[in-house]
Amino acid sequence: MNYTIDLSDVANEQVRNEIVAPLIAYNISKAGPNDGRPLVITIRDSHHKIIGGLWGNTGFQWLFTQLLLVPESLRGRGLGADLMRRAEAEAVDRGCHGAWLDTFEFQARGFYERIGYECFGQLPDYPPGFSRFFMKKSLLPSDL
Repeated sequence: MNYTIDLSDVANEQVRNEIVAPLIAYNISKAGPNDGRPLVITIRDSHHKIIGGLWGNTGFQWLFTQLLLVPESLRGRGLGADLMRRAEAEAVDRGCHGAWLDTFEFQARGFYERIGYECFGQLPDYPPGFSRFFMKKSLLPSDL
């Protein structure tokens, strides 16, 4: 087979889809369908503008929280914990038994630990001078 290799800094969604499609097919052949679904919770201001929220997905019976943002002016009121509880409850309804996420050292590790997450991995010096932490939590319907 003849081939070429191209390097680019353009995030073309079609290229991503062509790379990921055979990977997904392989994963399904080994682990079965992941039943992946987005999970999005938004915070809106009085003008209905999105000012924060949670962005994640469920698959393989796990919730992955990719993004969580509570506007600075609303922090300290339990809103972040409320968003996480809502996401976790929805994940349990979808059949999930666990949740995971990652956070930087200068972000919210302490917050996630207070709501029941534990660190299972650390990538030191990412970004330089800080660590990136990978965290997980068991999801039991009785805990939510």
